[in-house]
Amino acid sequence: MTHSFVDSCVACPIDAPQRRRWGSALVLLGALLVGCTSSPESMQPVIDSMTTTSSTTTIAAAVSTTTTEPPPAVTVGAEVLADRGFDLLDGKRIGAIVNQTSLVRGEHLIDVLHAAPNLELVAVFAPEHGVRGTAGAGDLIDDEVDSATGVTIFSLYGETLMPTPEMLADVDVLVYDLQDVGGRFYTYVSTMGLAMQAAAVAGIEFVVLDRPDPSGGLNAAGYVLENDQRSFIGQYPVPAAYGMTAGELALAIVGQGWLEGLEPLVLTVVEMQGWRRGMTWEDTGLTWVPPSPGLQTAASAVTYLGTVLFEATSISYGGGTLETFEVIGAEWADEIAVAAHLNGHQLPGVVFVPVSFTPGPLPERTDNPRLNGIEMSGVRIQVTDPGLFEPVGTAIYVLAEFAQAHSEAAALFESPADDEESKFEPFVNREQMMGLLAGTDALVAALDAGASAEEIVASWATGLEDFGQLRLLYLLY
Repeated sequence: MTHSFVDSCVACPIDAPQRRRWGSALVLLGALLVGCTSSPESMQPVIDSMTTTSSTTTIAAAVSTTTTEPPPAVTVGAEVLADRGFDLLDGKRIGAIVNQTSLVRGEHLIDVLHAAPNLELVAVFAPEHGVRGTAGAGDLIDDEVDSATGVTIFSLYGETLMPTPEMLADVDVLVYDLQDVGGRFYTYVSTMGLAMQAAAVAGIEFVVLDRPDPSGGLNAAGYVLENDQRSFIGQYPVPAAYGMTAGELALAIVGQGWLEGLEPLVLTVVEMQGWRRGMTWEDTGLTWVPPSPGLQTAASAVTYLGTVLFEATSISYGGGTLETFEVIGAEWADEIAVAAHLNGHQLPGVVFVPVSFTPGPLPERTDNPRLNGIEMSGVRIQVTDPGLFEPVGTAIYVLAEFAQAHSEAAALFESPADDEESKFEPFVNREQMMGLLAGTDALVAALDAGASAEEIVASWATGLEDFGQLRLLYLLY
């Protein structure tokens, strides 16, 4: 998704504590596992010191009696607040940052808010991909009027990336409810931060309705964002996968001062009920609604945290297939050899299956995917144990393997004379994009130098260890 605007990315004022956690062989850091069981009491002084509040979890979820299906194990923040009669919003004019994932037991939050008798929905704000989630990555969004409610929908992915004073003129509270994936480069959390800044300037409240991290919220992995890589696809000094929900990240943004001007913001996080760290999406019992066209399954949302790096290369990450971000391939690759080499590393929680696939148009997803109509050979990343699988480190092994295979294929390639279009493309063919996605130029330098995957993963250890300690301060679950 959610990685575009590279050529017009907006630098954001961020102070950068640098963080890290992930051992040399894709092993979870013990400190984070301990932190996952931190009690609410241990975090309260931190939260209180930020003029923030979070809802308690004492309201029982409403259980339908008209179906034999068991209720979901998790009640998301939007449903918790709805069950309380939207008490936080009583008598106020509401602006809602939403998309197709913003559901309250199958009903869109816009419609639920519009029907609520004790508040007034006055504005809707659309992130990347739009309110209905059908726009492609990087496609600009226009303002429009919602046909069902008559409320104006303002674009936050067009001429402006943050609400303007005019958009907020009639708003008392901004409500944020978007399904996130726990990736720094997924632009919804950038939209969240910029909207928080706008709310602080306007003197209005900001409410985050929390939702699960599809990867389970345990793993933080990857390079911590460096200052010179700040953009709309990476605003905060966090690793590629930061292992936090949107609500937890919002608390950290305010508490750490990662964006300017947030001191006066009144931030409330409405917590989920029933969610525990380490839950797979299947464990939650919730229906998966694709948060962007490329993430049609919950499994793809997890592998995406690492395989998004392939968007900066000349090979396929499965765009134009039903397994986008789950399959990686190239026209010149030997799928048997690549799979065998990768399986030889015996990475935890995953096997690599040889595959062939051909990108092509997919209704409501892509009309002309990259490498359209060309047969690719490569691997499917098949997760065997979600509790052990680490997507970012795993993707580095895949990246290094294909970089080596590309080098060997390039040495054998003979370009037809005077045919510029037939040249063998570089492996990393969008270096600026790779820097923004990785959060550093160090990854490209390492690949150019022929560094091993083990060396690359070990290089981010210190930053992750520091981030892991900071992260513990803001965990709500």
